[in-house]
Amino acid sequence: MNTIKLATAAFTLAALTSGIAMAQNAPAAAKTAVEKCYGVSLAGQNDCKAGEGTTCAGTAKMDYQGNAWKNVPAGTCTSIKTPKGMGSLNAV
Repeated sequence: MNTIKLATAAFTLAALTSGIAMAQNAPAAAKTAVEKCYGVSLAGQNDCKAGEGTTCAGTAKMDYQGNAWKNVPAGTCTSIKTPKGMGSLNAV
């Protein structure tokens, strides 16, 4: 009976260790590429820089502010429709 418990514990430890090792070796390419998309963030939800007098994330003063950007999946920015028009790859 003790042999079965020991074998089960050893197997479990080996499985956990190999899972951790595989997670650490995941390819960097698996991360989704993103691009800055201007004019699509809501007030206070931009990712960074919203023009003069602002510092960074969460500082957009109004919805869909043209000089505030949000990271979106690469290739999707110009297809995002807002009440003020489409997303832009450049500040509007």
